[in-house]
Amino acid sequence: MPEAEQHQLSSVTTGPQLRRDAVLEAVRSDVAPASRRSRIARLLLQGRGWPFLRAACDAVLLIAAVAAARVGSPLGLGEDGQSLVLFFPPAVIALLAARKMYRSRLQIPLLEGVFHIIGATSTAAALLIAAAAFLEPDADPAGLIARTWVFSTAYVAAGRLLLARSQTRARRSGLIEKRTLIVGAGIVGCQVERRLREQPQLGLRPVGYIDADPSPEEMVSGRSVPVLGGPAELERILDETGAQHVVIGFSTAPDSSYLPLIRRCEERNVEVTLVPRMFDTLNLRVDLQHIGGLPLFALHAVRPRGFQFAVKHAFDRIAGGVILALLSPVIATSALAVRLSSRGPVFFRQSRMGRDGRPFEMLKFRSMRISDPAAALPDEWITANADLAPGGVEGDKDRRTKAGSFLRRTSLDELPQLFNVLKGEMSLVGPRPERPEFVEAFEGRVRRYEDRHRVKAGITGWAQVNGLRGKTSLADRIEWDNFYIENWSLLLDVKILALTVIAPFQNAE
Repeated sequence: MPEAEQHQLSSVTTGPQLRRDAVLEAVRSDVAPASRRSRIARLLLQGRGWPFLRAACDAVLLIAAVAAARVGSPLGLGEDGQSLVLFFPPAVIALLAARKMYRSRLQIPLLEGVFHIIGATSTAAALLIAAAAFLEPDADPAGLIARTWVFSTAYVAAGRLLLARSQTRARRSGLIEKRTLIVGAGIVGCQVERRLREQPQLGLRPVGYIDADPSPEEMVSGRSVPVLGGPAELERILDETGAQHVVIGFSTAPDSSYLPLIRRCEERNVEVTLVPRMFDTLNLRVDLQHIGGLPLFALHAVRPRGFQFAVKHAFDRIAGGVILALLSPVIATSALAVRLSSRGPVFFRQSRMGRDGRPFEMLKFRSMRISDPAAALPDEWITANADLAPGGVEGDKDRRTKAGSFLRRTSLDELPQLFNVLKGEMSLVGPRPERPEFVEAFEGRVRRYEDRHRVKAGITGWAQVNGLRGKTSLADRIEWDNFYIENWSLLLDVKILALTVIAPFQNAE
């Protein structure tokens, strides 16, 4: 949304009436120009056109991959089983469709998409080789199929990356955004609005709330768009706002009142998503089952003391030792830089809170001068920074050395924690550990803060690779950390470690 429009919206959301007419005029003012400018983009990059565009691009790239693999082949098409490779593109597309890669989704993580592509092309290649063994035992198309597999995997992955970037840029610029209504103007509804504003790449722009009995403004924070009416006024609100998406949160209305609202949205081709009750208990392992027409969610909680986490801890020590050996030149160079930058020890040692609330001594490369006064006390910092996690430069004076500034900016100061991993005090991936005095203060005021101590602290984590480093929202960081714990898998750890590789190229503070 343009900055001027954001100011216009925020300026009319004060007072009990929220000046609804002015807000609706602000929403309508950008509808006509956007629709004329982006009719083709809207058709291709969002809604029902997006899956067809992806399927068409995949088909073109797979055909190109087959053609590239055929270059230099000594045999003609149809000889020695070579014609079987023509079945490779439709087989891959069918497998991708089976993996739900052509469904419209708010987002598909890049690494997850690449894994699905590798799985589909590998399965298709194996099926063709098996078919050749049964249909033409004397043929040997394995070489051509192998080349087709390599080219197809690279082409389709690159094509998906370009399409995803195009869609993300179009969403961020507002070219293909969908005006979105939020049902329920309470705490959960405000959280939905904040998340949609923080992630414009989702393409959902909040324009108003639907709630017949909204919570008073003083009871919720962050509600920057108006309450436009109750569920009974849905038709009018849709006409006035041109909304294309509805998110159902929580309100004081009974759940039974939502069913007519959902039906009216379906009749008008308005997309509907909902925040489920007890959403804190749901994770990626939940199974949807049915008893007759009654849906049941089967919950599968993560057990930090179970076999899976025993595998994780073994992986930590093995991978930690390998990483320590590979990065030993970097660690040695960093230690020398710290030694030469100022007097004092190379390592900084600090008590941090680990699994089950047990403290341990965490190692970092020293980045501060030890002759300067200490930073502000925790109580003072917490009072001055209500919703910020500690990190970065604390206190009024920057005590970092030149070498320390570089180490902290690139996160290289964290490398000595590999020794904590080898000792079993930390994990490669997990919630970042905090000082005991901060933990004591945060547990009393941050919801579910203590849940993060169910697992070992990590050198990197899900919150950090999603941009929550340094002095960022503490509530958001806890939410991401708990998501990681509830949805842990070894594949997720590998994904986070891969995303951490780019951290030295970004400012960690």
